[in-house]
Order: sequence, then structure tokens, then C-alpha cells
Amino acid sequence: MIRAVFPGTFDPIHFGHIDIAQRASRLFDEVIIAVYDQPLKKLLFPPKTRISLAKQVLTTENIKVVGYSGLTVDFCHKIDAQVIVRGLRVFSDFEYEFRMALANHSLSPDIEVVALITNKDHSFISGSTVREIAALNGDVSSMVPAVVVKALEDRFEELGSDQNIVPHTSLRD
Repeated sequence: MIRAVFPGTFDPIHFGHIDIAQRASRLFDEVIIAVYDQPLKKLLFPPKTRISLAKQVLTTENIKVVGYSGLTVDFCHKIDAQVIVRGLRVFSDFEYEFRMALANHSLSPDIEVVALITNKDHSFISGSTVREIAALNGDVSSMVPAVVVKALEDRFEELGSDQNIVPHTSLRD
């Protein structure tokens, strides 16, 4: 059995993530969506919410959603995963993912990294783009499932206008 881990913050999960997860589920026996709990970046949703949203939208039988912390390769060893799945949207993603793959291979040569190229329809979607549009009361329904739209609306209503999760720069100007 080949088990793959698709790690990320999923803040929030969007159609690009869903596409990569579903495509990976056709390649591997089991895909673990690993929701990282405490990255260096500021997050909109706490881990419990991000895990819940991912579970609600990823219902394919061989996809499971769990939270994790620490090194991704250590998590892979803990759950006996042989592969890390990553998605590539744009050229700049390649450089970052290439460096991460080399670092992970240095730490754990037994874990392979597989990068899937995004569907062209999702190439512009990123968590930060979704967060910024949603923070400005824009329509993100073409980027995220309805349950995520509702969660974003609720979260920004809860935070109010003085939230500082999303830097308002590019789309506001």
C-alpha cells in the first residue's frame, strides 16, 4: 500500500487544494491531508476549523484529514507514508517546492516528493488571495466550496474591520 501525505495550512482549503487531493487519490492507495498546526505565517482559522472544513469538502473514500505539527518527514514516518504530494500553480512555486523537496530528501531520503501541476482553472487561486478577497467582502464562491464561503463570512464578521490577518494592499488599490 502506498500512502501519500499532502501537507499544508489549508487556510482556507480551496478548489486548487481539492483538485490536487482528488487527483492524488487516483494515484495512491491512501492520501492523508495533513493540516499543519503552527506555521510561521499568520492564520485566519485555527487548526480545528481548518481540519473540519477539509473533512467536509474532501469526502473521497481514500482521503483522510488529520492535523499535525513538527517536520513533515517525521509525520510521514509516524504514519508510514512513503510520498509527499505538493501542488504547483506558477513558476515561482517551483523554486520554493524544489528547495523544500531537496531539504526533505536530505532529512529523509526514503520519502519521495511528487509534484502535481494545478488545473489551469485553479492556477490563480491561493489561500492569501481567497482571504484578501473575502476580507474585502468579495465573492469567493468560484474559488472555495459553499461551506468555506460561509466560514469566511462568519470569521471576518467575528474579527470586524480591525482584523490584521490579511494585509489589504493589492486588491483594495
